[in-house]
Amino acid sequence: MSEWLHKIWRMVVAPIDWPLLGFTALLLILATVALASASPERLGAHFINLGVALLVMRAVAQLPPQRLMHIAVPVYLLGLLLLIAVALFGDVSKGARRWLNLGFMRIQPSELMKIAMPLMLAWYFQKREGLLVWRDWFVATLLLLVPVALIARQPDLGTAVLVFAAGFFVIFLAGLSWKVIFGLLGLAAAAAPFAWNLLHDYQRQRILMLLDPEKDPLGKGFHIIQSTIAIGSGGLFGKGWGQGTQAQLEFIPERHTDFIFAVWSEEFGLVGNAVLLILYLLLIGRGLQIALQAPTLFTRLLAGAVTLIFFTYAFVNMGMVSGILPVVGVPLPLVSYGGTALVTLCLGIGILMSIHKNRMLVQK
Repeated sequence: MSEWLHKIWRMVVAPIDWPLLGFTALLLILATVALASASPERLGAHFINLGVALLVMRAVAQLPPQRLMHIAVPVYLLGLLLLIAVALFGDVSKGARRWLNLGFMRIQPSELMKIAMPLMLAWYFQKREGLLVWRDWFVATLLLLVPVALIARQPDLGTAVLVFAAGFFVIFLAGLSWKVIFGLLGLAAAAAPFAWNLLHDYQRQRILMLLDPEKDPLGKGFHIIQSTIAIGSGGLFGKGWGQGTQAQLEFIPERHTDFIFAVWSEEFGLVGNAVLLILYLLLIGRGLQIALQAPTLFTRLLAGAVTLIFFTYAFVNMGMVSGILPVVGVPLPLVSYGGTALVTLCLGIGILMSIHKNRMLVQK
C-alpha cells in the first residue's frame, strides 16, 4: 500500500519545478492579500480561478515538449480563425469587438494567441534551424503581424502589445540582428506621425494624458492622478493592510485588476514593492535558467519567450500605474484579478516546468 502511495506521490510531483512553484505560490499569496483588501467580495471567484489555473499548470507540466511542438500549428491556426470570426461575428461591448459568443459561453480568442504565438514561431524556427535565409525572417514577421493587426483592430491595444512582445522575443532569441532591430526602430519613429492618425480618439487621449494628466483631472487623467497619489502616499512601509484611503474610498479605478499595484503600494509602501519586485526577478531568473539549459532550439526559444512575457507584463503594468507609460489595460502578472490572464500565465509556467523536466529526455 505504501509503495502504491509512493508511486502516486512521485507521479504528482515529478513534473514540478519547486523553485518555480515556490516563487509562483508566493506571488499568488500576495495577490490574495491584495485582493482581500481591494475587493473582498471577489475572493470566492478568485479561489475558483486559482484552482483551475493550478490544474492547467499541472496538466501542461506533464506534457512532453515534443507534444507541445506537435500542437503548435493547430493551436495557432485555431486562434487565427477565431480572431477572424471575432472580426466578422464578434459581440460588441463598450465600443470594442473582442468576444465570440459560442451559445453556451463567450470566449476572448486574443488570449489564446499569447501562448499560440510563441509556440508557432518556436516551431517555425526549429523547422528552419540551420537553413535560415532572409525569406524566413519575412515569413516569421508575417506570422506575427497578422494576428496582432486583428487584435489591434478590435481594438485591444494591451493584448496586441503582449502578443507582439511574445512573438518578437522568439524572433529576437532566434538571432535577429541588432542592425535590423535599430533599423526597424528608425522606421517606427519615422512612421509615428502616420500611426498617430490610425489610433482611436481615446487612445490618443491616453497618450496626451501621460504628458499632462492635470489637463483633465476628473476625466481622462483621473486614473493616473489617483494611482500616483496612492503610490506616493504609501511611503516606506505603507498605511497598512485595508488602511489605504485611496483604495478603500474607491478613488482608484479598476483597483482589483489593472491598478491593483497602486493598492499594494499604498498599503505596503516601498518595502512591499521591493518584495514584489524581488519575487518577479526570481521567477524571471529561474525561467531564463531553464531556457539556458533547454536542449533544443524549440524549447530554448519557447522558454525564453514565455519568461520574458512575465517581464513585459510586470514592466508595462507598473509603468502605466506609475504614470510613465500610457494606460493600455495590461494586468500585473499573477496578482491582478482575472481568470483568463491567470490561467494563461499558469499555463506558461507549466510549459517551463515541462521543458525543465524533460531536458535530459529530449537530449537522448
